[in-house]
Amino acid sequence: RPSLNLFARIESVCENTRTHPITFLFLSTPAAAMKATGMLQSYTSTPCVTKDDSRAPLRTHTARRKRAVAVRAGPGSGLDKPKEVTLLDYGVGNVRSVRNAIKYLGYTVRDVQSPSDITSADRLIFPGVGSFGAAMDILNDKGFAAPLKDYLAEGKPFLGICLGMQLLFEGSEESQGVEGLGVIPGQVTGFDTTLGLPVPHMGWSGVSQKQPSAVLQHVKDGERVYFVHSYRVQEADVNKDWTLTTTNYGGEFTSSVQKGDIMATQFHPEKSGAVGLKLFESFLKGEKLAGDGLSDGLGFPLSSAVPAELSKRVIACLDVRANDNGDLVVTKGDQYDVREKEGDNNVRNLGKPVELCSRYFKEGADEVTFLNITGFRDFPLGDMPMLEVLRLARETGFVPL
Repeated sequence: RPSLNLFARIESVCENTRTHPITFLFLSTPAAAMKATGMLQSYTSTPCVTKDDSRAPLRTHTARRKRAVAVRAGPGSGLDKPKEVTLLDYGVGNVRSVRNAIKYLGYTVRDVQSPSDITSADRLIFPGVGSFGAAMDILNDKGFAAPLKDYLAEGKPFLGICLGMQLLFEGSEESQGVEGLGVIPGQVTGFDTTLGLPVPHMGWSGVSQKQPSAVLQHVKDGERVYFVHSYRVQEADVNKDWTLTTTNYGGEFTSSVQKGDIMATQFHPEKSGAVGLKLFESFLKGEKLAGDGLSDGLGFPLSSAVPAELSKRVIACLDVRANDNGDLVVTKGDQYDVREKEGDNNVRNLGKPVELCSRYFKEGADEVTFLNITGFRDFPLGDMPMLEVLRLARETGFVPL
């Protein structure tokens, strides 16, 4: 039925075996939803029947208008093995931005489904989300804590993010009595609120590098990274050999750690723009240090001795609404009067929100905000087109949205 604009995609299903993928073909039709942009559309697949006659769940895919067929190489095919990294997402928070950054750099994501997936990982990323105690409870309940400790004891490539760094320590003031992974000696403590600084520490801050690091060698002088956290680690004699960078916010705290191939950051590289992408890329490639790692242009040579202060930021603000065709566009006007005064009185169209977000990110915006001025407040489901815009924007814009 050509009118339905059917398209075919080939996917490999490796749920039952990693060595002999099951390949199947399915057809799907456009969902009866809006177009969020001119380049991308949402499609929903029909359920597929597996070889044991069970029905697989529905999966939503985003496809470009130009057809693309993805093929995974089977055993003995002779094709190069795709670049892959293992992601430990224990289901507490949204780590989609981390996934998007990995995919943006040309790597595929293998999710941890069982303890053995941690053991067999070649390179592991752990973006921690939530509270210290709740995260440790989930890791223990799922049987992930023990193999994760073993993985780290072997010194295999590891990148922890935010809470993924804090959990490496022995415990936290946030969840007293709960044991952490204990890889690094010391405790996580809260910020001193008597100093009058806002908590959580949220925004862009500089860091000061304390030891050479291949992961930081491509970052330029003066660049900053993005933080969102209420607890931090203060350097002590028992763990100073782990300290990679420090940051000043009401006093100096450890903003990243590294020993060998094990690294973790308190900041969010997936929200730190080009700086964060460089860090991810160096880690994924397993780059080696070129030079001493502390020279100009290598690492973060900013001094953390300066008092904490707000950094100047460029925030792109996009007013978004539907035009007369139902497409979401970026527009501007006086008191939300966004229609042209001449001609057909159309909604003023300054561009497509996803494309403009990507452009602003590439041109150096520190954050991008979307303001939905269509007015779906009385019908929350009407905001689904806007949510789709945000989802797509996160695939190419690696700053806070």
